[in-house]
Amino acid sequence: MITKEEKLALVKKFGRNEKDTGAAAVQIAFLTKRINDLRPHFEKHEHDYHSNRGLLQMIGKRKAHLKYLQDTDPAQYAKVIKELDLRK
Repeated sequence: MITKEEKLALVKKFGRNEKDTGAAAVQIAFLTKRINDLRPHFEKHEHDYHSNRGLLQMIGKRKAHLKYLQDTDPAQYAKVIKELDLRK
């Protein structure tokens, strides 16, 4: 679960203003935070297949947002990838 303070910090970091929660970069940051927060749960409950399905859906959504950002704004895409330490 992401707290209001964490959301606000992510919006300030990746959004154009404090209310820009719908931008692709902000959505990617939200999804990455939620995905990373689930890691300890799956280390403890490795047979939780129902939650694993939700995790895979979040990963798919993040992948779609990344593809969109890469196609529309390559500079922002590179910044997001670097800031969130996703790949390369």
